[in-house]
Amino acid sequence: MEKIQEITVRTSEHTPSDKVARELVSIKTGEQLAKIGEVELIKRSLDARPRPPIWELVYRVYPKEMERSREKNNLPSLGNVAGKESVAVVGAGPAGLFAALRLIEMGLRPVLIERGKPVRERRKDVAKISRGLDFSPESNYCFGEGGAGTFSDGKLYCRSVAKNDRDWVLSHLIEFGGDANLKIDTHAHVGTNKLPDIISAISEKIVSLGGEIRFAQKVVDIYSSEDRGVMIKLDSGEKIYFASVLLATGHSSPEIYRLLIEKGVSLEPKGFALGVRVEHPRELIDTLRHGDSREGLPAASYSLKTRVAGKGVYSFCMCPGGIICPAATREGQLVVNGWSPSKRNSKFSNSGIVVEIDGSEDFLDAYDNGGQFKFLSFQKIIEQNCWSAGVKGLRAPAQRLDSFVEGNGSEELPDCSYNPGIVPVAMEELFPKAIIACLRQGFLEFERKMPGFITSEAVIVAPESRTSAPVRIPRDSETVQVPGMPGVYAAGEGAGYAGGIVSAAIDGAQVASRIAERLC
Repeated sequence: MEKIQEITVRTSEHTPSDKVARELVSIKTGEQLAKIGEVELIKRSLDARPRPPIWELVYRVYPKEMERSREKNNLPSLGNVAGKESVAVVGAGPAGLFAALRLIEMGLRPVLIERGKPVRERRKDVAKISRGLDFSPESNYCFGEGGAGTFSDGKLYCRSVAKNDRDWVLSHLIEFGGDANLKIDTHAHVGTNKLPDIISAISEKIVSLGGEIRFAQKVVDIYSSEDRGVMIKLDSGEKIYFASVLLATGHSSPEIYRLLIEKGVSLEPKGFALGVRVEHPRELIDTLRHGDSREGLPAASYSLKTRVAGKGVYSFCMCPGGIICPAATREGQLVVNGWSPSKRNSKFSNSGIVVEIDGSEDFLDAYDNGGQFKFLSFQKIIEQNCWSAGVKGLRAPAQRLDSFVEGNGSEELPDCSYNPGIVPVAMEELFPKAIIACLRQGFLEFERKMPGFITSEAVIVAPESRTSAPVRIPRDSETVQVPGMPGVYAAGEGAGYAGGIVSAAIDGAQVASRIAERLC
């Protein structure tokens, strides 16, 4: 019978070959090498605390006489669903795409309705935005095939989901072109350069099995009843009837929230986090994390967190060897995000550093009197302030990290990966004093944990404001439907039940399963 065995190796030795791994297992267990058959690496993580860092490896070890199982993905077979009952899925991000795959598994026909463009066309619009040349409100870093995740790095780790659910998502990503190591690495990462092709392959599979994807079409109204099902109206004026509709619209579609309020749905304000993106030279972060012996190591990541005045202050979406990009969805607002190519070989490393906003803040009263949109209104004003401070365009307000912590202004800014350009602005002009105080103290705590973090070589760029949706769409505890709207469901980040590619994909699939239970 196979056994699970953990071993560690110095980073200077690299991840060992299977032959060397067998020898290491023999040494670790005391078992004769002749009795050890094949070994299979099933988990790999890097512990950066020792010097040099070490790889922590977990192997499945087979006895000599036992053949290793070589089943690839163990995914359910998918049949053609042409002519089957149709379910509308609004939004073709991770929640929508994986909901569509699950619907096909369950014998239902998904019709994906996406306001943006297919990923290959969308890539051109994103390239223009990245260069600060043009801006499309319907085709950008958030809207279009694949959603916000397509051009925003592709980190796939998620702590709060069941292993089987996570493996289901990762197995699909591998099937459609992702590296097999996605199921091995603790902090799995696809890379923005690879995700578009994977997304296209998923969409092509959905269509080949009888599903449908309608691009550049926006849902502007929804009518539902127990008797007639759900009717959606598109911006073209077309009206279509479905047995059920799943809203998977992502964290940047407030139009859906307003539409639901018009239908009598009581939305819930949901805490989120807001702050800045900090960027260092990659070589500096690599040295701080890995020391001087970095041969064979990937670009270094970090995860930092503390509490200041009762608020969580933490790193978010850390992108080693990455790029800062513009992620706004409307004219007159500015949002920054980060991504890394699969090789993580940019000369910079960046991360969001954000402050928890939970509703206890006095300054929120100035934005929306405590209503359903109190967090959304606050987010909107910050993004507008940053747009104005960036000279009313995609250039972003920025400040040297050491100057910010010391409370000094600075006209000199270090090099930055943000391609539209940065302009020197004191962060005090953009954020409430309470957030500034939390960020300053948070950076001081991070310097204590990682000496050298605060430096004149680092720059902070504002705002990092789309960490998650600031609104939650309620779901009935028994049916999971949106209360008062029979046949209407909501899933993913935009509904307030996920945060990231994997958790959004899982939530979309789980809600799709509930739809199938009702219809099949």
